[in-house]
Amino acid sequence: MLAAAASGAFWRWRLEFALLVAVAIGWRLLGDWLGELGAGLVVGALVAGVLAARPSRRVLIRWLRSARVRRRWRRAWIDVGLPRVAARRVRWLPAGPSVRIRCARGSSIATVAAHAEPLAACLGVREVRIGRDPEHAAWGTALLVERDPLDGGSQSWPLADVDGPLSLWGAVPVGVDELGNTVAVSLPERNLLIGGEPGAGKSAAMGPVVATAAMDPSVRLWLLDGKLVELAAWELCAERVVGADVGEAIALLEQVQRVMEERYRELLARSQRKIGAEDGLPLHVIACDELAFYLTAADRKQRARFAELLRDVVARGRAAGVIVIAATQKPAADVVPSALRDLFGFRLAMRCTTPQASDTILGQGWASQGHNAATIGPAQRGVGLLLAEDGLPVRLRSFYLDDQVLGQLAERACALRADAWLAAQTPDTEATS
Repeated sequence: MLAAAASGAFWRWRLEFALLVAVAIGWRLLGDWLGELGAGLVVGALVAGVLAARPSRRVLIRWLRSARVRRRWRRAWIDVGLPRVAARRVRWLPAGPSVRIRCARGSSIATVAAHAEPLAACLGVREVRIGRDPEHAAWGTALLVERDPLDGGSQSWPLADVDGPLSLWGAVPVGVDELGNTVAVSLPERNLLIGGEPGAGKSAAMGPVVATAAMDPSVRLWLLDGKLVELAAWELCAERVVGADVGEAIALLEQVQRVMEERYRELLARSQRKIGAEDGLPLHVIACDELAFYLTAADRKQRARFAELLRDVVARGRAAGVIVIAATQKPAADVVPSALRDLFGFRLAMRCTTPQASDTILGQGWASQGHNAATIGPAQRGVGLLLAEDGLPVRLRSFYLDDQVLGQLAERACALRADAWLAAQTPDTEATS
């Protein structure tokens, strides 16, 4: 047992021992030629040179810090009482170290995830996020969150300075994740539901998506704005704009429904099942801010009719090129019917008050797996969890468009649409000749 403990300690401190042994061997070999004093000066100069050179110093510090993290991780799972959870490679991310872990036989990544809070307390970090390797059940990652890289202010939208038209068929950048990477979503054949408590940044998160739709001259934009001000900048770019009148909102959805029916007849004539970017058919985007306002109207028949129409558009509009982007507060079943809410493929959960509210937006069970929008601080406006492309919630801070940028983008979008309309009205002189 003593030999096993000694060998284990030596292995855990192997990097430090190796460095000391290398220095000792170098000093001993040089001592035969230069003497002890000369060898000490040469070895000291070499060590100082390694530490003075920034690349080598950074590599050495990273190695030593990684070794320290592995030792801390070992002590943590022993203190918590878990079976052996070996730490392998350590990566350094903006949020903190990410450790590649492997469970011993008889244990699982789910068992480690269930002890995330005690592990965080033992390690002295903000939280521990455990993720399972989709390729192997015994492997996973443990992110030791030491700081929140999303605590800073919101960043400007990277497409805000683009002069030419944009395309909604491409990926739309919507925010920055904890690694500093831009997060983008592809909206054709998808619908997006944004939820969260008041002041969490729902309307601002909708801004980049609506801006992309407006700056694509081929897109037909339909606006439902319960507050009258959030989508007002895009009024001149829209086919139709509705405010707080539920009757007009129903008429708008009925009009979109007729467009959808015509589109399906056209697809039938073309022997196609869905539209594509190469077909030249416009996408239709319905942007609805304050969805709960229309679904809680005083007139029971009106709110039932609105919910019925919106559910039909969301359910059948995918192949016809109809995209719905809706923002609301907690979309509970008593506000947003489950038959409608569950049809949204993409979800963005901004700050919530409870884990149950977070699960209402993202889907049942995500909070228990560590994806909980209730952990977002009140001061972190614009921070949310996006459930989109890869099927796992991604924590991000959405891009922010202030009033000045919104005005500039709206003017540019109007000019692009006017140019596109004039080009469509002008006959092709070469073809006529």
